[in-house]
Amino acid sequence: MASPRILVIGTTNPGKGAELAQLLAPHGFAVKTLKDFGSQPEVVEDGETFAANARKKASEYATRLNAWVLADDSGLEVAALGGQPGVYSARYAGVDGDDRANNAKLLAELGDLPAAKRGARYRCHVAVADARGEVRAESFDVCGGRIRTTAAGSNGFGYDPLFEVVEFHKTFGELGSHVKAALSHRGRAMRAIVSQLRKLAEIGAWEQ
Repeated sequence: MASPRILVIGTTNPGKGAELAQLLAPHGFAVKTLKDFGSQPEVVEDGETFAANARKKASEYATRLNAWVLADDSGLEVAALGGQPGVYSARYAGVDGDDRANNAKLLAELGDLPAAKRGARYRCHVAVADARGEVRAESFDVCGGRIRTTAAGSNGFGYDPLFEVVEFHKTFGELGSHVKAALSHRGRAMRAIVSQLRKLAEIGAWEQ
C-alpha cells in the first residue's frame, strides 16, 4: 500500500482543518494542520484579493515547513456594502477571528434593509504550493445567499449563523457539515482542486 501523501493545511482553525480533511482523506492524502508543527508565526495576509493571500500563505508555509501546503483565503462579500467585508472578513470588527464582534458589526451595517437587499456570497480561493514554495494548483468558487437579521444555528464558524442559503431556507449554522460541504464555497473550491492534486500525485510530484 502506497504511503499517504502529506498535505499541510495552512491554518490553525480547527473548523477549516476538519472540513478540508473530510474532503481530502478519501483521495489518499494525509492531512495535517499548522498545529502539528508547533508554534508557527502567522503569514501576514496583506494581499488585496483572496487569491493573493492564498498564494502567499501556501508558498511561505511550504518553504518554512519543507512540505506541500494547501492554503485558502475566503470571506463574505455583501452586495449592499459594496463587496465588504471581503478580504477583511476575519477582522471586520478589528480583532482577527472574533466571530461575535464581526457578526454584530455586519448586522449593524445592514440595519433594517429588507431581505431582497441583503444578498451576499461567500468566496473562496485555494492555492497549493510544493515544498519549494512554488504554487502548483489553484481553484476558486462562490456560494450565493443572503444575510439574516438574526443568527440561527450553532454549526460552522465565522458568519455561518447569519448566512442563509435561500433554496434551503436555512443558514450554514443550521445545516449539517455534510450538506454544508456540498454547498459551500470552500467545498466547491476544494472539489475543483482535488482533480489537480490527483494529477500531480500521478506524475510523482510529491516524490520530486
